[in-house]
Amino acid sequence: RASTRDVLRAQRRARALGRRMMTSGALGATRAGARARAPSVATAKSARERLSQQSARARVPSAGGARARPSALARDDDEMRRASVVVTRERGRMRRAVRASATNATAAASDDANANAPSAFLVGIAWFFAHQLIGVGNDVIMKFTGANLGVAQVVFLRFLFATLTMVPVMAAGGKESFATDRVPLHIARSALLAGGIFLYVKGLTIAPIAVVTTLNFTIPLFTLVLARVFLKEKVDATRWIGTLVGFAGVMVVMQPGGAVFNPMWLVVLLSATMFASLDVLNKVFVGKESFWAMIFYTALFTTLIVAYPALTSWVPPTTLQYGLMAVLGAGANGLLYCLLKSFSMVDASALAPFRYTELILSATVGFLLFGEVPASSTLLGALIIVPSTLYVVWKENQKVSD
Repeated sequence: RASTRDVLRAQRRARALGRRMMTSGALGATRAGARARAPSVATAKSARERLSQQSARARVPSAGGARARPSALARDDDEMRRASVVVTRERGRMRRAVRASATNATAAASDDANANAPSAFLVGIAWFFAHQLIGVGNDVIMKFTGANLGVAQVVFLRFLFATLTMVPVMAAGGKESFATDRVPLHIARSALLAGGIFLYVKGLTIAPIAVVTTLNFTIPLFTLVLARVFLKEKVDATRWIGTLVGFAGVMVVMQPGGAVFNPMWLVVLLSATMFASLDVLNKVFVGKESFWAMIFYTALFTTLIVAYPALTSWVPPTTLQYGLMAVLGAGANGLLYCLLKSFSMVDASALAPFRYTELILSATVGFLLFGEVPASSTLLGALIIVPSTLYVVWKENQKVSD
């Protein structure tokens, strides 16, 4: 900018000098004629020479300015480049800090999860054991009351009190909790449940609790067979082998050709078959109905189904028996609640091995309360049924994972 101003100033001076020279040349021409014209030309030449010299001097700073401009720009570029490097470094540090904090947070969350995992597992197992204790307690009540009351009456009172204990829960949820569009499904489930419970209670009145519990372990085996027949599921050879081995354990427990064989024990196997059919039905249809609605309507329709046979053979219960039936009905709902709590904390496949501790509980309770000593055949059959059932459950879990 400075060199441009110098050039313009020199040009203005040259123009002013030229005008003065032209004015003086005109006056000399008036006085001396041709004599004045020559000095005017010389003067004009000298003026042009001075103008060119001044312009040259003016252009010299311009060249210096032209050289100075790239150097200033270069300094600005260097400063911008250094600033960019600093910003890039700061961004890199910020990214590393964010990654480090995220890694630390993930590690802390993982540590918390690992720290909480054992406690959650133990709590889930505790809920599962509570479910088993309630189940064995229900078996004791049904075995005790079934000695004086009819089986249909025991089943009726059980589900009647189960329905009554569910009414406050359903009422707390409002009218929407009672809504259902699957009444035929509930009736079908209730019919299977009523038949299964009826036969199960009948088995408790004629067989030791340990035998009934052991034979009830065959439910997964029957489920596998029924799923193959009705659901057309593919069953590989290994699962068939596990199923056949399990049924071999059933034969060891029942001893069909032995002196202790009781054909009435077959009702327990028939009960297991009906429970397995219920599982297959659930597998096909259940999923769109709320859990509480399923419990309520299943208990309600089961009560209605067994009401007639119970009333036709009614025996007036005692106050103690009414109290036990109320506990039994509430226990049926509590059993399902504990089971769901355990499933919410621990995978079902992880709980499968603990299912067979119920045999120990039932054998202990049967011995303490009813003087029932498990036979060696029962224990040997359990040693066959339990591993085969575990194997079938493991293969089913593998199939689901695949």
